[in-house]
Amino acid sequence: MTSGPGDALGGHTGLGLRTPPPGLVLREAHAHLPALGESLTLERLDACTSLGECLERVRGACGRAGAMGESTVRLASARVEAWAEARWPTLSELDEASGPSVGVVIMSFDHHLAMANSAALNGAGLRAGERVKERGVVEADEHHRPTGLLLEDAAYKAWGWAGELSESQRLPLVRSALRLLAELGYREVHDLHSPAWLGPVLRELDERGELSMDVGLYVPLEGIGEAVAGRTGFETSRVTLLGAKVFSDGTLNGRTAHMLHRYSEPRVGYSRGQCLIAPLVLDDHIRLVESLGVQLAIHAIGDGAVRTVLDCVKRVRASRNRVRIEHAEVVDRADVARFGELGVTCSVQPCHLLSDIEALRRFLPHRLDRVLPLRELLESGLKPGHIGRPGDPDAGLVFGSDVPIVRAEPEDSIVASVLRRRIGMAAEDAIAPEQAITEAEAWSCFGIA
Repeated sequence: MTSGPGDALGGHTGLGLRTPPPGLVLREAHAHLPALGESLTLERLDACTSLGECLERVRGACGRAGAMGESTVRLASARVEAWAEARWPTLSELDEASGPSVGVVIMSFDHHLAMANSAALNGAGLRAGERVKERGVVEADEHHRPTGLLLEDAAYKAWGWAGELSESQRLPLVRSALRLLAELGYREVHDLHSPAWLGPVLRELDERGELSMDVGLYVPLEGIGEAVAGRTGFETSRVTLLGAKVFSDGTLNGRTAHMLHRYSEPRVGYSRGQCLIAPLVLDDHIRLVESLGVQLAIHAIGDGAVRTVLDCVKRVRASRNRVRIEHAEVVDRADVARFGELGVTCSVQPCHLLSDIEALRRFLPHRLDRVLPLRELLESGLKPGHIGRPGDPDAGLVFGSDVPIVRAEPEDSIVASVLRRRIGMAAEDAIAPEQAITEAEAWSCFGIA
């Protein structure tokens, strides 16, 4: 098996992929600081290569939890498409490995899908076929029994049931996350989907002299009014409220990213993934942030979601740089130039290509040429590393990692942008090699323009 995303930089390439150009100031444009800090304390499954290895890790974790009198176990970063079997455990397999007394929740590396055992399903009050909030689904089999798979808000409900951050944990975990990013060379970070407590924690770190970089916050859309009203209570010269965030679709690994064309192996009921927000509702969200003078960051992975967002921006006639699209992992050729035309920032994480290769080949073999069209985006006129304030005429192409979904190391995105494959893979295994950009261009997308 080829190297996984955790060791994407192993081996010798003959390229200077590890070193940014002298004087370049790096920005991590898409991170999740609380989740990153917490991930440093959790057992991770991203190095697993088989279902059996995963279940063995579950047995060990449950044994340790039982010996300590704990009733829940959380395991992070499962990358199922990289396992030899390329499938999640069945509910009975997970129950056998965990035993009946410990609730187990395994979170997919993309944080949009989880697997729970029967104890966790019961403990979290999740029933087969149930809808959780607007986006969550508790998957059921043909006999209307739970499979253990949980989508979107159902996954978050189980994850939260199995363990929430205490107030006393918040500051040290955020400090740890910032320290890791600083060690990687970043001097600015944008946190996407910031909880209400994050701004005050960052302000406290700044007042202590422990804030190592500038931090921009994008809060959940439902909290943007309160955040704007209370921003003077947490903003400093280094902590800034930039805007709000919403989700317009799911993920490629979960087959819930909203696509223009069918998946080759669609999830039942979601032949082209999930559209998580009605276009007219998204119009209203854009109008709201326009009235508040902040930006709206919109999660849009599939080409269907990207087109929907761009259509909304055009219909609302939003100010330039009012909206930024996050991820844009698949973009139809007809929509590439629209980013610049409409003044929409394209915020991508090329490193996802390294972890998504198996899923892309399996679920979107007919759309591989539209994966991360970085060459076309730059040639369309997007400015590398530029995130404009609302009204700024220039639209930019910026890089981040989505850490802790994948590693924060910028070199992973450089590898993905330049080689379009993992190190160790043959050149013919590259995904859309015609969309490769140069090392200098890739590093500039991490720079603060």
